[in-house]
Amino acid sequence: MRPAKDIGRLIEIMAALRTPVTGCPWDLEQNFETIKPYTIEEAYEVADAIERGDLDDLRDELGDLLLQVVFHARMAEEQNEFAFGDVVEAITAKMIRRHPHVFAVSDANDPAKVKKQWDEIKAEEKRTRAERRAKRGIVEDFKAGHLGAVDRAQPALVEALKLQQQAARVGFDWSEPEPILDKIEEEIAEFRAAIASGDKSKIADELGDLIFAAVNIGRHVGADPEMALRGTNTKFRRRFGHIERSLNDAGEGLEEASLERMEELWQDAKKNERG
Repeated sequence: MRPAKDIGRLIEIMAALRTPVTGCPWDLEQNFETIKPYTIEEAYEVADAIERGDLDDLRDELGDLLLQVVFHARMAEEQNEFAFGDVVEAITAKMIRRHPHVFAVSDANDPAKVKKQWDEIKAEEKRTRAERRAKRGIVEDFKAGHLGAVDRAQPALVEALKLQQQAARVGFDWSEPEPILDKIEEEIAEFRAAIASGDKSKIADELGDLIFAAVNIGRHVGADPEMALRGTNTKFRRRFGHIERSLNDAGEGLEEASLERMEELWQDAKKNERG
């Protein structure tokens, strides 16, 4: 099978990978949930290529992201739900529907009218989607209620911050940071108990509660949790890089170094930063 610029070839490749017996063992055992993290990761890698201004990488990363769409569509087709063509039809129909001033007769000839028209069309789509979900027996609707204004399609830290901000608008909030610190200590205790239980589901649940509380304290002291974590990630890269360089200069390798040796170099990196 040869590569091609035709999307049909990519669809054929995915079908071959998902074909029982002759397909790829790894691809065959995947499902929507196991593939979901890769889909999110690829979206971030697209954003990273854009931020770096690397258009060669952007081309490759967009291909990786497109593969995720094809992968999900193939799994849905195997369940007789929808195929890739249905995904394309759905988005083209949406674009035509949301731009009547371009593809049909409309008097929306300035940005304000276009925005008003867009909002009206989205509201109608929301009603249609709710009816469709009801027919399929899907009860939980995250777009309903006061918190429905917070989009789920964003990093979890950002979503947590916006959920807390939205709840605070109606008074569901702490008045000062101190009680949140008490809450964090409470969550730590519950996290310890979960670890002791060995229940992985409970451990994950309590970890989420702890992170959510940490986001809350950040909000109260004016520290954006996403940016704070990005800063910590950068700091971790810098300090670990110091460990690696120091070991290389001493003729040692990361794999051979003891934890105590690496911790010593970590503390050196911290001292250097303070200096």
